[in-house]
Formats: sequence, C-alpha cells, structure tokens
Amino acid sequence: MTDAKRESWPTELRLAKDCKTLTVSFDSGERFELPAEYLRVKSPSAEVQGHSPDQRQTVPGKRDVAVLEVLPVGNYAVRLVFDDMHSTGIFDWNYLAELGRNRSKYWQDYLDELAAKNLTREPQARRKS
Repeated sequence: MTDAKRESWPTELRLAKDCKTLTVSFDSGERFELPAEYLRVKSPSAEVQGHSPDQRQTVPGKRDVAVLEVLPVGNYAVRLVFDDMHSTGIFDWNYLAELGRNRSKYWQDYLDELAAKNLTREPQARRKS
C-alpha cells in the first residue's frame, strides 16, 4: 500500500475521566480530541447513518452525552457505549481519523442541519411523574 492509501493505526485511545472526550493518537503523529457528543451524532451505526444517504438521521439533544465504555472490536475498531445506551456503532481506525481530520467541517454541517430542522443540541427536559 502507498502511504496515501495506508490505514491509520492508533497508538493510544484515552477516555477522559469525565467520559466526555475520547483522545485518539495515531502512528502518523496525528492526535485528535473527539467530544462524546460529536462521536454520538456521527456514529457509523445504521440507526444514525441509515442504509443510504437519504436515510441518514440528524440526532438532536446529545449535548450532555458521555461515553461509558470503549470496547475493542478485533484489531480494527472500537464499539463505543454511550450513556443514552446507544452502542451499535463500530468506529474503525480510519473513521476515527476521518472524524478528527474533518471535525470542524462535520461539526458545522451538523449544527447547520440542526438549525434547518429546528432541532437543538439540548437534551429534552425530563418529565416529572
């Protein structure tokens, strides 16, 4: 493989003590701090991404989400378990690198989608019984 097509390979994954940020370092020297909210709304799961581009969901209300677990999937990915119980996305190394490299653009696209759909990052208020 040429360097341009070479897969990103992580050297470290570190979940912050508050469970709100996953730091991923790669053998290329790249290092990305990825907020839990960003990872949750960009989950590669079918629930979020759909099975085609027109099925992709805009996920609102995840400002306060946290990562509960980072579970290895073979030697190619991790499954993130979020405190809203979402756990079906498998984040492979290349996708994590892509999320890091494109964070500003992807985050702005997400904020624009929320605004266009009149949605918010704020979690829904919990109803009192």
